[in-house]
Amino acid sequence: MTTLHPVLIVDDDEDIRESMIDFLQDHGYAPVGATNGKDALDKLEGGLTEPCVIIMDLMMPVMDGLTFRDEQLRHPALAGIPVIVVSAFREAAAVVKDMDCVDLVAKPLDLDKLLRVVRQHCPGG
Repeated sequence: MTTLHPVLIVDDDEDIRESMIDFLQDHGYAPVGATNGKDALDKLEGGLTEPCVIIMDLMMPVMDGLTFRDEQLRHPALAGIPVIVVSAFREAAAVVKDMDCVDLVAKPLDLDKLLRVVRQHCPGG
């Protein structure tokens, strides 16, 4: 039996989040959605199986991607989980450069590129 690798998708836009979830499920992953950075931290600290990668928007209410990443890096158990930023923010490349993320995929999403990046960090799928 094949083990599905968990992926955490953090995006406040329900349509985008759900489309990434559906797409990654179709490609052999076990994605879980979160609506913002705080929701993602709550899930990670609440016993969610550690994802092989976190896919995260930058601009979100409650807790944005930059704040989430700062909080993630403060938690030794979470700090090693790679983060892929997905964003339509024009200055995203400059912001992401200082966040120690593994990649940036611009919105509108190129799902094939997203899948290639996920596969670099998650075996199988």
